[in-house]
Amino acid sequence: MVSKALALLRADAEKIYKLIDVQMENLTMPQCPLYEEVLDTQMFGLSREIEFAVRLGLIDDEDGREIMGNLERKLAHLHELYNNTSEG
Repeated sequence: MVSKALALLRADAEKIYKLIDVQMENLTMPQCPLYEEVLDTQMFGLSREIEFAVRLGLIDDEDGREIMGNLERKLAHLHELYNNTSEG
């Protein structure tokens, strides 16, 4: 049950990453309000899913932090890549 919960949460994190990647490819400005709103909404939703799974005892708090941290790092890297290509 624990591994299934982790797999589902990691899959949700990957979906958020892909959604943001697609948006960044199609937007001319990463500071677009739509981009920010989608990112904030998706990250909040994932954090609530993780919190719920932790409260149910399906995953450890450490696993939840790892999922969020990995996604945040990947998104920061994606943002950096986009900014570097749009400046050059």
